[in-house]
Amino acid sequence: MFKRSIVYFCFLSLVMLFCGSITMASQEIEGYININTATAEELQMLPGIGVSTAQGIVAFRNANGPFKSVDDLMKVKGIGEKKLNAIKAYLRLEGKTTLHIK
Repeated sequence: MFKRSIVYFCFLSLVMLFCGSITMASQEIEGYININTATAEELQMLPGIGVSTAQGIVAFRNANGPFKSVDDLMKVKGIGEKKLNAIKAYLRLEGKTTLHIK
C-alpha cells in the first residue's frame, strides 16, 4: 500500500510538472523588442531564445555594431531561418522595447 502511494505521488508530480511546462511554453507575449538596444534578459522573452542565444545576439551586436536589418540576426550562431521567422513579428530596429508576457 505504501509503495503504491509513493508511485502514485511520483506520477502525479510528473504530470503536474509537465502541465506547468506546457503552460509556461504557451504563454502569450505582446509588444516588440529593439534588437539594437535589448538586454540578454529581454531577448530571452522571445520564443525559442535561451540564455546562450540571447548572449550571442548581444555579443554579435557589441562586436559588429547595430543590426541594419532584422534578417542580420541569422548571422548569430543559433538563429536560422525557421527561428527568425518565429520571432520576426516581435522584432524592431528602433524604438523602445515593449515586449512583455501577458
